[in-house]
Amino acid sequence: MSNSRHQDLASALRGLRAESGLTSATVARRAGMSTAKLSKLENARVLPSVADVERLLTALRTPDAIREELMALAQEAVTEQRAWRVYKQLGFHKKQVEISAIEAQCSTVRLFQPAMIPGLLQSAEYVQSIFDRQSGMSDEERARTVDNRLRRQCALYDQGKKFHFIVCESALRWLTIPPPAMATQLDRLESLSRLSSVSVDVIPFSGMKTDFPMTAFCIFDQRLVTVETLHAEISTRDPKDIGIYIEFFEEMRQLALGEEATRVFLADLASQMVRSGS
Repeated sequence: MSNSRHQDLASALRGLRAESGLTSATVARRAGMSTAKLSKLENARVLPSVADVERLLTALRTPDAIREELMALAQEAVTEQRAWRVYKQLGFHKKQVEISAIEAQCSTVRLFQPAMIPGLLQSAEYVQSIFDRQSGMSDEERARTVDNRLRRQCALYDQGKKFHFIVCESALRWLTIPPPAMATQLDRLESLSRLSSVSVDVIPFSGMKTDFPMTAFCIFDQRLVTVETLHAEISTRDPKDIGIYIEFFEEMRQLALGEEATRVFLADLASQMVRSGS
C-alpha cells in the first residue's frame, strides 16, 4: 500500500470513529486492541493489517458501501505475514486477544491441525507446557498468555457458532506432557466434542491418504485463513486462496473417522496413555 493510501485509510478510520461518537477506548475494546494501537492506526504511525481494518469497521458498525470501499483499499496487501518473534516482542497474551476478537466476529471456524492439540481444545496443563518452552517470557507474561488462551475457550459454548476441528493422530500421540496428563487432555477432547457447537474428527494413521498434511491452518467463515509456519503466521483474504483451504479441509474430512468413531478412538487412546503412565 502506498504512503498516500495509508494516510487516506488512517484518516477514514479516524473520521468514522469521530462520527460514531464512540470513545477510543470503546472502539478499541470492541476490536480487541489497545487504545494505543488504535491511536497509531488512526494517525498513520502504524500500517494496519486487513484484519485490523475489518475488526475496526465491525466495531464501528460501518455501512456496507463505506465498508466495501475501505476493505478494498486495505486488501491491496491481501497476504500478510507476521513473524512469531514480533508477537513475542509485543506479548503473546495480546495475540490471544486478537484471535478472540476474530473468533467473536465469526459464525463458523474450521481448524486443521496435524501437529498439536488445537488451542481452543487444550487443557490447562497442555497450554502451560507450550508457553513454559518459550524462553525470555516473564512469569507474569506467561501467566497472562495462558489465562487469555483458556478464556478464549468460552466461545465453544456459544450456541450461535460452529467449530469444526480435524486433528491428525500424530498430534494426539506427540507427548509434551506426561501420559496421564495427555490422557486427561484426550478426555477433554472427547467431552468437548459432545457440545452441539463443536465437532472433532481424527485422521488415523491407518488407511490410504489422498494428500499430505503440510501445515496447520484455520478458516474463519469464508473470509480469512491463517496459516502457521515455523517462523511466522501468514493470513490471506483472497477468495481464491480461501477456496483452496476450504477444499483441502473437506478432503481431509473425508479421511477422518467421523464424530462417533472419533470419540471411541479418543477414549481408547486415553486408556493407552493411562496404562503407559502407570
